[in-house]
Amino acid sequence: MVLLIASIIAFNIVAFKMNKKITPSHVLQIWTFTIAFQMIFDLIVEFKHHFYWYFTPAIEWEGLLPRLFLIPPVNIIFLNGYPFSKGILKKMVYLLFFVAGIILYEMAALLPEPWGYFNYGKWKIWYSVIVDPFLLLALVLFYKLLILLEEKSFLQKKY
Repeated sequence: MVLLIASIIAFNIVAFKMNKKITPSHVLQIWTFTIAFQMIFDLIVEFKHHFYWYFTPAIEWEGLLPRLFLIPPVNIIFLNGYPFSKGILKKMVYLLFFVAGIILYEMAALLPEPWGYFNYGKWKIWYSVIVDPFLLLALVLFYKLLILLEEKSFLQKKY
């Protein structure tokens, strides 16, 4: 729990202090998308198959903390640094370094309480190495869709 509370504070400060690219409207939409996507993913992976869980395998209020206040700001940080206008190699390197950071954080979150809060059931660290890039790419696609829809809406209002 110590790591979770410290991380929520730190990641939210970093996300909102370093945010230079993402509008408040997009922040809200990314935050909402992240919560919905995380809940759908956890519904299957955590609650149905018991691959991992926060704190205990039961459904509990504390489990809302990382879902509502930890993962969304991490996604804001990721998108703020993502090299949208760069080549594929820079995008892949950024993605790999970010996934490496997530894996290191996940390993720290696996520490016993009171420090950690995350637990593996059937999950293995290699699953995260494989799945996390796809989850982050889904976030990038969602953000690009946001931009596209906003531009389309703006053009329609202009005429």
